[in-house]
Amino acid sequence: MAEISTADHSVSPPRVRIPRSYNAAHDLLERNLGAGRGERIAYVDDRGSCTYAELARRVNRFASSLAGLGLRREERVLLCMLDTIDWPVAFLGAIKAGIVPVAVNTMLRPQDYEYMLRDSRAAALLVSQALLPSFEDAIDSIPSLRSVVVSAAPGSKAADAGGKRVDFDALLAGGRDDFECADTVADEPCFWLYSSGSTGSPKGTVHVHSSLIETAELYARPVLGIREDDIVFSAAKLFFAYGLGNGLTFPLSVGATCVLMAERPTPEAVFQRLTGEAPAALAAMGKRPTIFYGVPTLYAGMLANAGFPAASQLSLRVATSAGEALPKGIGTGFTERTNVEILDGIGSTEMLHIFLSNQSGKVRYGTTGKPVPGYTLKLVGDDGHEVGDGEVGDLYISGPSSAAQYWNQREKTRDTFQGIWTRSGDKYQRDADGYYTYAGRSDDMMKVSGQYVSPFEVESAVASHPMVLEAAVVGSRDADGLLKPKAFVVLKEPSRATDALAQEIKAFVKDRLVPFKYPRWVEFVDELPKTATGKIQRYRLRDREDFTG
Repeated sequence: MAEISTADHSVSPPRVRIPRSYNAAHDLLERNLGAGRGERIAYVDDRGSCTYAELARRVNRFASSLAGLGLRREERVLLCMLDTIDWPVAFLGAIKAGIVPVAVNTMLRPQDYEYMLRDSRAAALLVSQALLPSFEDAIDSIPSLRSVVVSAAPGSKAADAGGKRVDFDALLAGGRDDFECADTVADEPCFWLYSSGSTGSPKGTVHVHSSLIETAELYARPVLGIREDDIVFSAAKLFFAYGLGNGLTFPLSVGATCVLMAERPTPEAVFQRLTGEAPAALAAMGKRPTIFYGVPTLYAGMLANAGFPAASQLSLRVATSAGEALPKGIGTGFTERTNVEILDGIGSTEMLHIFLSNQSGKVRYGTTGKPVPGYTLKLVGDDGHEVGDGEVGDLYISGPSSAAQYWNQREKTRDTFQGIWTRSGDKYQRDADGYYTYAGRSDDMMKVSGQYVSPFEVESAVASHPMVLEAAVVGSRDADGLLKPKAFVVLKEPSRATDALAQEIKAFVKDRLVPFKYPRWVEFVDELPKTATGKIQRYRLRDREDFTG
């Protein structure tokens, strides 16, 4: 088990002493049983709840059953499941058995899943019944795939398919309550996450056993101040690096309770969880979430929704945002409605969770805050040298949670993981007080009139117009072939879209930014193209043939 120092986390980062012989799943479970938290509720989902003792039993049963399917140490299993209690059982059960779970996005296309199955050479597929149709055509064509474990809807069983398909609950029933974890080491592959890169094939990002607890001890404890008595709810799903920490590593690291939601995180569904009205097991407890993890797009939708609950209906003490930089207006709007600050931060699939963040009582909306203690950051200019305060540079991170590699992609691995440094692909600017402000993705930055223009800076200005719900800005060529900003705008009232309003928005932005940054064109759309984790896909806006907003 990892040993954590008792130093004051608010003053300096904790020192995590991880022995060479270490299994992440064993640590996250046994630390709670050893602390006497066996009867505490670990998870609440749409079907019920699960104590820490029951979670440990289910994990042991799942781990012991995998051998019965012929799975061996270090083999991969593709995990594509909705956020129910079965998800952490499958993820932790595989890790405890020394098998490597590959957690993937639940909202991809069949061809994406086929690519991931082949690329990872998965020996088994762990899938929710509702998602199974997206895999049907590939199941029999993947040479490595020997078993399909189906997490069925409540009250139903997964149908047999020639012996290859197994019901999740039946697998658990055939397992053992006791299971000795695999003798893994801290530096060996533990799990994968596929990057959601804006272009090209997704990259299998390989993380080691020590990475999970490092994120909990460097970010969750000192920045969030997460405690045993917290109830946490993450709108970001478990397959997302951000959601994995929020909904699994962080609560399990201290014995907190986590609320899981299988459905899409609409404002209405989120409000039900935040007010404790749903799910039924949470309502029965008479408690409400104290920590909420969201993304900027969701916060904007929540603020625009007439059903936004009163502050008296909430029990929040901490809210966070990641996935994309949080516009200042959204942050201030949420705080005005709830009296709770949003701690905006940035993490990545490669770094596993947040390494740069605002902190309670020190929030500066419009910035991403300061480095999380335990991580070192630098900004590098086009000439390869570090830039000074006030200058835009490429962000590099050094920290213990960095991934080991991209699976079978040596060139991309070398490009991203450079010694102790990980290249983020983001551009940032640091001010004299040490606060970092997002300046866009490296491939989204525009040079207008010979000067860098941050799409996020222009988007924030556009989004501050009272009639705008959200906006995305990309570079577009004018009649002379010169690159200028173009804004795609979603209105709060789409019926108000007119040429006159487009001109008004241009003038509005021009009054707030230096002249060369204002959008030369404004196009109204019904929605913006986004990844499943809420990031705006600006590359699709640059190629309008791919976007039918």
